[in-house]
Amino acid sequence: MPESTDDTLRVAACQILSSSDPTENLETANAAIARAADGGARLAVLPEASMAHFATPLAEVAQPLDGPFAQGLREAARRHGITVVAGMFEPAPDGRVHNTLLLTGPDGEAVYRKIHLYDAFGSKESETVAPGSELVTAVVDGVRVGLATCYDVRFADQFTALGRAGAQLVVLPASWGEGPGKAQQWDLLVRARAMDAQAWLLACDQAWTPPQGSAPLGLGRSALVDPTGGVRARLTHEPDVLVADIDLGLVERTRALVPVVQPAD
Repeated sequence: MPESTDDTLRVAACQILSSSDPTENLETANAAIARAADGGARLAVLPEASMAHFATPLAEVAQPLDGPFAQGLREAARRHGITVVAGMFEPAPDGRVHNTLLLTGPDGEAVYRKIHLYDAFGSKESETVAPGSELVTAVVDGVRVGLATCYDVRFADQFTALGRAGAQLVVLPASWGEGPGKAQQWDLLVRARAMDAQAWLLACDQAWTPPQGSAPLGLGRSALVDPTGGVRARLTHEPDVLVADIDLGLVERTRALVPVVQPAD
């Protein structure tokens, strides 16, 4: 496969299946990152809760940003010369944890802490997770990338704001749980949020996991959606790696034809 060019960026959604063991999950993440790099991807996105699934006592497994899980991601990014985004849990000052995305790679690092907590469908994420407050974008290979996590996808204004901040691509790691109508909602929302941002959207979910109570454990269906809401690629429910190119010019053309998002100067 040809490499990324000035007009394209090759991206990968690494749809893995996390366990409760951060060490085991780091090995799984490393294997998926290697597959993405072998496919020529410059950006590899792993799911929310890549460090440990939501049925795990989160405070017991949470690690700081200089802990072994984050350091392992940095090493994988360095070894493969690729930017990695993955979900982890870090201790919060109030005794809860932050649901954190770490972006790390050749262009530096960014950290996004999930703003909208999953207090829905019988779950109460806010009991164990402290919310973040800041929108985050970062530059990867010259492309402005916005960060969002799972339940954020139900809040259109966050994606419009990321588009106005100049994001050409929004990445959405998730652990979107199984349930009645949930697959249809996921498919609809990722398409709608790409249109709200008028940007490419790479949504990476955990692979399908049998439900365990109300914990959101993943249903798969990771997808790459273009700025007009068109689904360009999608995975099934099983662990896999999606590798595809995004056409950066389509962002500019879409915003010129339908001037909904006016990026800030």
